[in-house]
Amino acid sequence: MMHVWKDLDATVNGRLAAASEGERAVFAAGVAERLHQAHEALPAAARREYTVGLRPLLDAVWDGALGQGAAFDTVKRGLGAHYLSDYFHNRGDGGPDDADEPAAAAVLHAAEAYLHGCADFAVRAGGRAVEAAHRAAYGSAAADGFADDPDEIVAEELRRQLRDLDLIARHAPTLRRARFGLAHATTAHLHPTLRVPLSRRDDLP
Repeated sequence: MMHVWKDLDATVNGRLAAASEGERAVFAAGVAERLHQAHEALPAAARREYTVGLRPLLDAVWDGALGQGAAFDTVKRGLGAHYLSDYFHNRGDGGPDDADEPAAAAVLHAAEAYLHGCADFAVRAGGRAVEAAHRAAYGSAAADGFADDPDEIVAEELRRQLRDLDLIARHAPTLRRARFGLAHATTAHLHPTLRVPLSRRDDLP
């Protein structure tokens, strides 16, 4: 079964490489949103302050990805604050790992995807969701005596990402211009059309 999720992963990466900068930004924001919501739903003792504190940055990424041009400066400052913090370092295991927590890392990758448009950052955001699914799948499988197929759980996350990309592709002409700002009516329409369904942790309707 392992080859199935690996093939799906390659398909997602290929789709992102072929997508526009705007499509990549929305995809990365959706992945980061699902991971961040899952983190926010953890018991208070299990939540990380740094991850929870990235909510304003993630909201700004959404705003920018859906066409609010003024969000660019907010995202730029938020990412800059990360770069200037102790959480961005080259000390390996000798430094704090807060920014490597999957939800936190996905938010940061989404911000990079929005600012720079590179496929790599969107791929990394999606990879964090795959990593989280892998950890959850194998952890639950070990606890439940392999009641579920761990590789299938990972594959389903990738199928979800492909469904997300299908939805985003329907708005490709609009999203190609989103980074430079869209009319207010357009951004208002994109919120329920894209942000709401892409943010659902279960699946698209």
